[in-house]
Amino acid sequence: MQQNTWKPPHKEFSGFLRVRGAREHNLKNIDLEIPRDALVVFTGVSGSGKSSLAFGTLYAEAQRRYLESVSPYARRLFHQMSVPEVDEITGLPPAVALQQQRGLATTRSSVGSVTTLSNLIRMLYSRAGDYPAGQPHLEAEAFSPNTPAGACPSCHGLGRIYEVTERSMVPDDSLTIRERAVAAWPVAWHGQNLRDILITLGYDVDRPWRDLPKKDRDWILFTEEQPVVPVYPGFSHEEVKRAIRQNVAPAYKGTFSGAKKYVLHNFSNTESAAMKKRLQQFMESAECPLCQGKRLRRESLSVKFAGMDIGEISRLPLHKLSVLMQPFADGTALRGKRQQAHPERELVAQRIAADLVGRLEVLLELGLGYLLLERSTPTLSPGELQRLRLATQVRSNLFGVVYVLDEPSAGLHPADTEALLSALEKLKAAGNSLFVVEHDLDVIQHADWLVDVGPDAGEYGGHILYSGPPPGLAAIADSKTAQYLFATKVPPPHQPRTPAGWLELTGVTRNNLHQLDAAFPLGCLTTVTGISGSGKSSLVSQVLIELASTHLGMELTAEAEEGEGLEHTAPVTLGGRITGGMEHIKRLVQVDQKPIGRTPRSNLATYTGLFDQVRKRFAETKTAKARRYDAGRFSFNVAKGRCETCQGEGFVMVELLFLPSVYAPCPTCHGARYNAKTLEITCNGKNIAEVLEMTVDTAYEFFADDPKIHRSLTVLREVGLGYLRLGQPATQLSGGEAQRIKLATELQRIGRGDTLYILDEPTTGLHPSDTEKLVTQLDSLVEAGNTVIVVEHEMRVVAASDWVIDIGPGAGEAGGKIVATGTPATVAKATRSRTAPYLAKFLEQTGQLS
Repeated sequence: MQQNTWKPPHKEFSGFLRVRGAREHNLKNIDLEIPRDALVVFTGVSGSGKSSLAFGTLYAEAQRRYLESVSPYARRLFHQMSVPEVDEITGLPPAVALQQQRGLATTRSSVGSVTTLSNLIRMLYSRAGDYPAGQPHLEAEAFSPNTPAGACPSCHGLGRIYEVTERSMVPDDSLTIRERAVAAWPVAWHGQNLRDILITLGYDVDRPWRDLPKKDRDWILFTEEQPVVPVYPGFSHEEVKRAIRQNVAPAYKGTFSGAKKYVLHNFSNTESAAMKKRLQQFMESAECPLCQGKRLRRESLSVKFAGMDIGEISRLPLHKLSVLMQPFADGTALRGKRQQAHPERELVAQRIAADLVGRLEVLLELGLGYLLLERSTPTLSPGELQRLRLATQVRSNLFGVVYVLDEPSAGLHPADTEALLSALEKLKAAGNSLFVVEHDLDVIQHADWLVDVGPDAGEYGGHILYSGPPPGLAAIADSKTAQYLFATKVPPPHQPRTPAGWLELTGVTRNNLHQLDAAFPLGCLTTVTGISGSGKSSLVSQVLIELASTHLGMELTAEAEEGEGLEHTAPVTLGGRITGGMEHIKRLVQVDQKPIGRTPRSNLATYTGLFDQVRKRFAETKTAKARRYDAGRFSFNVAKGRCETCQGEGFVMVELLFLPSVYAPCPTCHGARYNAKTLEITCNGKNIAEVLEMTVDTAYEFFADDPKIHRSLTVLREVGLGYLRLGQPATQLSGGEAQRIKLATELQRIGRGDTLYILDEPTTGLHPSDTEKLVTQLDSLVEAGNTVIVVEHEMRVVAASDWVIDIGPGAGEAGGKIVATGTPATVAKATRSRTAPYLAKFLEQTGQLS
């Protein structure tokens, strides 16, 4: 293994950053020198230690040094990373991190707020808008739906109102009250209680709901009255009346509550997520009639600029907003319209419009022109959000800063990657350094300097294989990156399969798709391609999944992101139907990138079911049997097995005045999570806590004699997750890792065929060597008689598929059409396809296209 292949400093670099003794996570006490004022790309297989070096060491140390200059009180407002394990770093400038993260948790955060464009637009309307005669001047905050001065009083700035209607609470009006026609009422005892109260009150609970008088239906659902009446369970109304006349003591006194009152009261007051989710289905949302969904007060919406109110301008795609603002930026829109009474408005309009156009230019270059200002951040992909933040930095004019980026090409079509590289060059030209963690070969080839970490993942990684200009990596035999960067490893040519039939969709209408017809081959691996925002996910991850699940009678169980709740906006349009092929599909599996759990208690072992087998293995040991320990004893979520000091968390929180709370290993179990008695039980010389600390690769060798456990571990290794620890908390996993864990969980099941698998960008965060492993797994699913549909930008996956559907030609309203379809070789020759040139180049490089 070659360690620290150091080249003499190049004269074009202004200086060097030196790292000594870095040991963060799996880094093996490394020394490193890298140039400043350069594009430095950190490469290596997934889990090799790239992020530990770039983020866990370099950025963490830069942040620590900066925060030491800040008062302790202000310091607690920052999310502080832990102090890195490193001896010394010299020559380190201030750093800005642009990491992959999901959209912010509230729909009140939008494209406009993330990019600060909304602030400029509000200032424009406040200072240079056309006010109706006699209306007083409004400050900028009056044009924000997130302030009391601006929010519509009807919908409180959400744009939608939420109603509880008869239709929402009584979905099936053919049922009687006894048959639970009022579905909004609780299903347990309290629901029966309310029905018994209605019997006492004289309502007919055995008559179909639709046949009850409207006056009775309205009272039951909408009354604000809360009568308290005697309840005689099991009695008819006549028997109740007789019992009251005869002074028979009731079982209890019951208080009635109308269904609407019950729903709204409990939705507002419950802390149970499950209860909230249940009640939400009985509430209908509609566009606010007062503001027409524009979220603002009437006074704010009465102010116009360029003939539009601020709600209308926020609904323009960014590329159209740029066109609208250009004449104001260069002054042509104001010529001949001199406002002698308010000449300052012209100057204000021109200055703000010029700034807007400049900021929009960067966003358009990054391929984000299809986004709307009002698009909420929970609906953005991590890649889109990162590029929005990158665009803001390009306009910030900072100098002498290190930007640390985490896979900025994630979710990007190769055509958009070129624009990304252009934006990075602008940051570098302004006198900044760029440290980029990346797998994309186009970005790697563009680097001034490469740091290749490896050779493998987890404990087998953490070494610096190479540090220097890109051409030098070719000489490093241990580098897996070199094999792909210099095309010394070429995938075998793929022979497309013949479809077993077709899954046909007709009239699909959603977002930018309008009456689209599409056909997916059955028994094949299909890749859906197209530039970012072209409509791929709308077709596959939204419409196809919804239509197929409806056809199969499945309930979509995708959880709303935390904080979405009722703010989540329903799709604007949804049209389309499946006209053929579903008779061959018996099951639908969506493998998405949502977290496998929201707390550290969820991990790879618990999610895949592997931990159940491991706990059984421990329970079968002689000592465990002698002590009568069952498998439950070896769960850190169960009182009998866990450490009571930390409740099985493995750490305790220590509150520090004026500083962020810190987490320290539990003083009792020292992070093991279990109590001492449980840890006395060993299997092959290891206790349960030590097994959870093992990586998948280590556990694979450790459990070689257990076929069930071995099978689960084999699949996890085959999808490229051998480096993860069995007990690694779900909160530490990337979206790509979570998706591959879900895929591995599916692959463990006995293949029965006739299943439709849908994956959205499964190569996110994958090194080309891991992408090959993923393709092998997808192929195995198809060979077992299943259909696999993948939304993907990685040409290695596209070339290995049986069928390609390319959507475009552009993004937003310029996309939404199928521009090419066929085998990879066929699509590579399509003239209208933005994907074709990149696919053709890959096929030529690998000898698959003559």
